[in-house]
Amino acid sequence: MSTEAESEKQQDAQPVPWEEDAANPQNWSNFKKSVNLGIVSLLAFITPLESSIIVPGVPLLRDDFHETRRPVTSLVVSIYVLGFAFGPVILSPLSELYGRRILFNISNIATLAFTIASAAAPNIASFIVFRFVGGSFGAGPMNIGGGSIADQIPLARRGFVMSIFFTGIFLGPVIGPVIGGFIAKAIGWRWVFWIMAILKGVISIMTFFFLSESHHPTIQKSMAKKRLRPSDEISEEQKPQFKTVLLRSLTRPMRMLFGSPIVAGLSLYLALIYGYLYLLFTTFSTVFPEQYGFGIDILGLAFLGMGVGCVLALVLLSWMSDWVQDKLTKKHGGTKPEYRLLPIVLGIPLLPIGLFVYGWTAQYKTHWIVPIIFTGFTGAGLIFSFLPTQIYMIDAFTTYAASALAATSVVRSIVGGCLPIAGLPLYQALGYGWGNSLLGFIAIFVSIGPLLFWRYGEALRKKYDVKFD
Repeated sequence: MSTEAESEKQQDAQPVPWEEDAANPQNWSNFKKSVNLGIVSLLAFITPLESSIIVPGVPLLRDDFHETRRPVTSLVVSIYVLGFAFGPVILSPLSELYGRRILFNISNIATLAFTIASAAAPNIASFIVFRFVGGSFGAGPMNIGGGSIADQIPLARRGFVMSIFFTGIFLGPVIGPVIGGFIAKAIGWRWVFWIMAILKGVISIMTFFFLSESHHPTIQKSMAKKRLRPSDEISEEQKPQFKTVLLRSLTRPMRMLFGSPIVAGLSLYLALIYGYLYLLFTTFSTVFPEQYGFGIDILGLAFLGMGVGCVLALVLLSWMSDWVQDKLTKKHGGTKPEYRLLPIVLGIPLLPIGLFVYGWTAQYKTHWIVPIIFTGFTGAGLIFSFLPTQIYMIDAFTTYAASALAATSVVRSIVGGCLPIAGLPLYQALGYGWGNSLLGFIAIFVSIGPLLFWRYGEALRKKYDVKFD
């Protein structure tokens, strides 16, 4: 027997453990991880950017389509967010079946096509349909991205990387109106979407050529096929039925939502928090023009207060999340996902303070800088509520993190899409002061939920262990 043959036999007899294998995404070089995570974060930024970039241009779109019904024009923004509820239910579990890369590319192609369709829409009805479908596919990277991060980043560093990832998700809706206002004013609302299409085209090319597959089972299957010898092949009778595997994957997010109190409870909590974000975004286009005389071009600047608050909170949490996790792990001699929920305590007062002051100062037309500053408190409160719960879901359901995030996305996006439609009647009935005060009181009440999960989450996870396979 040749030396080469003996070497191959030894390798077959003593395979490298997956934890030590260079193909394991956890063992990739920092450069390769940075490229992958950079593309994933960019994809997660572009979808929220498109969700709000049309906000300042809504009056121009309304005039172009001769649309006078207020609920319909509110739907122009919220329908895209409503699409976030449906796409991830299919795309996220498929990424756990076929891998992350192919689903990222499919999402990119579909969103690019429907962005172009939105730019060329002949009427308001077709525009709304195109926006809904585009949002459905665009939401894929926001949920699959969390699973991709879990694939590559160990638990001890996950909080820092997730903070970078969510910077894009929360800055996108803030930066969108700033850009969109100037574009719509200068060259028309349709060019908002043509420019988005160009940007998406470039990102799609980057994703296709430079994004590597990170899903562990998909990589392992690919490696196994290359090493497989004829004697090792699995018979057709031994292979699981394709329909069974596909159905099991597609129903996983809903089984998690309805079978786990943890997933259901945090989904409802995140739904309200996320709904506040888009409710405020849609009201900005009414409050600042009517109360302070902002024009279309500078209306987007009103969103910067919330953006600054989000960024400051993300910077703090990027350090705090992993620090708290490390401290509590050392203190108790072991780690558990519930440690991620503790930073929520800091955000509980910020959200209602921001809502109260923003509402009353806007109602009494206090100088415009005051409500904008206090929307920063609201933004920080949103981040302190949102990010710890998302990292918790990833740590608790690492292998099926994408499905867990998809489950939360369903409820969150339905509320995020519908609450802004209810916002205008709310403010018409109660005014900006009492309307936002009511939202603040509700935020205080529901903040009890994550604290209960901090205390009882481990017991609930063990008692209601969802069977994924």
